[in-house]
Amino acid sequence: MSDFDRNYSRAIPADRADMSVDAGLRSFMLGVYNKLAGGLVLSGALAWVTAYVDPVRDMLFKTSAATGGFAGYTIAGYIVVFAPLAVILFGMGAARSAKGASTLYWTLVSLIGASLGTVFLVYNLGSISTAFLSTAVAFGSLSLWGYTTKKDISGWGSFLMIGMVGIIIASLANMFFKSPAMYFVINAVVVLVFAGLTAYDTQRLKLTYYGLRGDVEAIGAATSMGALSLYLNFINMFQALLALFGNRN
Repeated sequence: MSDFDRNYSRAIPADRADMSVDAGLRSFMLGVYNKLAGGLVLSGALAWVTAYVDPVRDMLFKTSAATGGFAGYTIAGYIVVFAPLAVILFGMGAARSAKGASTLYWTLVSLIGASLGTVFLVYNLGSISTAFLSTAVAFGSLSLWGYTTKKDISGWGSFLMIGMVGIIIASLANMFFKSPAMYFVINAVVVLVFAGLTAYDTQRLKLTYYGLRGDVEAIGAATSMGALSLYLNFINMFQALLALFGNRN
C-alpha cells in the first residue's frame, strides 16, 4: 500500500535538490510533514476511540470475555480493515487534484486509524509507547538522511518493491504454516524495507517538487500523496516493531 507513484522526476539528479537554498522546497516538505503529523494524531485518536469507547469497540471488534483483549473482527470491523484497499483501487483517480488527493489522504488515515484500535486491545501501553517513540526516532533520522543526502538512491526502488512483494507472499504463506520463526523474520524484513522506503520516498518527494515546481495544483496533490507514502511507511514500521518487541496484554 505504500507504492504511490514513486517514479516522479527520476530524470532529475538528486544533487539538484539543494535544501539550503530552496525555500520553496522547504515549504513543500514542511507541508508534507505537517500533514503526516496531523494524520498520525488523528490515527492515534481514532485508535483510542475504537479501543476504549465500548459501543464503538463492540461494533468493530470481538473481545475476550475473560481478558477483554482482542478476539477477532465483527462484520463492520472487517469492512473497516479492508476499506482502504477499495479506496485506493477506486479513488486514486481523484488524487490528480489537490482537493481530491487531500480527501483521499484523510479518508485512508481515518480508516487505518480506526482499525488500529486492535493495537490497544493486544499490547500494553508501555510497549505501544516504546514502539511509537522508537519508530519516530528511526523514521525521523531516515527521512532527514533522505532529505539531505546528495547520493542518488532512486535505484533502491526496485529492490524495495521486491522486498514488499516478498513480504506479502511470505505473510500469506504463514497464514497456513503459522510459524513463529517466520513471523519474526517477516516483521524484521518489514522494518528494514519500510526503513529504506522512508529515505527513498523522502528523496523522491524532493525530485517531485523540482519536476512540478510552478504547478500549484499538482504540488498540492503531491503534498497529500507524499504524506500518505510517509504515513504508510511509519505505520508499517510501528506495527512491525510492536510485533517484534511488544508485550501483549
